[in-house]
Amino acid sequence: MARPLRIGVIGCGFFAQNHLHSWRDLAETGAQLAAVCDVDAGKARAAGEQFGVSFYSDAESMLEAERLDVVDIVTRHDTHRLLAEIAIAHRVAAIVQKPFASTWQDCVAIVESARKANVWLAVHENFRFQAPMRVVRKVIDSGAIGTPSWARIRFRTGFDVYKTQPYFYDEERLAIADVGIHMLDLARFFLGEVEHISSEAQKRNPRVRAEDTATMLLRHASGAVSVVECTYESRRLPDHFPETLLVVEGPKGAISLGAGCRITVTSDGKTWTQDAGAPLLTWTGHPWHVAQQGVIGACGHFLDCLQRGVPAETSGEDNLKTYALVDAAYRAADERRAIQPMQWNPIHNGEPG
Repeated sequence: MARPLRIGVIGCGFFAQNHLHSWRDLAETGAQLAAVCDVDAGKARAAGEQFGVSFYSDAESMLEAERLDVVDIVTRHDTHRLLAEIAIAHRVAAIVQKPFASTWQDCVAIVESARKANVWLAVHENFRFQAPMRVVRKVIDSGAIGTPSWARIRFRTGFDVYKTQPYFYDEERLAIADVGIHMLDLARFFLGEVEHISSEAQKRNPRVRAEDTATMLLRHASGAVSVVECTYESRRLPDHFPETLLVVEGPKGAISLGAGCRITVTSDGKTWTQDAGAPLLTWTGHPWHVAQQGVIGACGHFLDCLQRGVPAETSGEDNLKTYALVDAAYRAADERRAIQPMQWNPIHNGEPG
């Protein structure tokens, strides 16, 4: 096996722990967690000591001191452009946590910088790498239900997400940008690109600044239609957090992903059920396991792509299409009409195509 790829993680907060554990667990397949960084020096030190690696409180210092092949940026979205461009300037491959950046223009700027420097770039859009979602995609690819023509994809919970991420109260964009983005990416993953999107946003919790609920209707280029839902204000029990539930229909049958990662497939009048979950890891536990498993699934995919020198499924260029749907969903809700998502065209420097 070729030498391990040296990885530096920027951001050592709540969700970044899943990234740190993932890279450590991927050591046997060629990952070497080499350094960590956080502007909170205490968090950086704690992570460095826990994982036995060098720690820094400044990203530029880490990149200058360490011989890194990849940086995994797991910080707030308003820092992503600066940190990604620092990595690109050092000609180090970059993985950027979703949402890609704070604005469409910042996302395009990161992609353009990486493209100009010929630096590998991916976005850590991890829901499509959860074990159940890979099984759903495998069934679709098998042709068991025919070409998908309709879907409902939903993430509805009342779990207290504000406890570990209190900054959610003050975000200008919340449900669509935080979890709806995952649902929109899954809609693309299963049914293809989107021609236009309609959206209704709601603020049901008076303590939050932005929307905490969204219901979206997508018309795909294939002619398929999908309904995408997300909320942090569901009061239905049992609460299946953090699972995504879905139905995908086609001319020959349907796929239903229910609670507990149980998949039911109907094909040509016959039905079967299977468990699409993945076993617990030493550092995962319920209820977070399905989301945590998606992180190591994504990291494993990125590692494989880097080793083979190919783009990731969720490359920067690909993720622009998901980010464009987020922007379009907000515009659709504000303007009360269907919106065509932005299209990136490098010739026109990211203006609408």
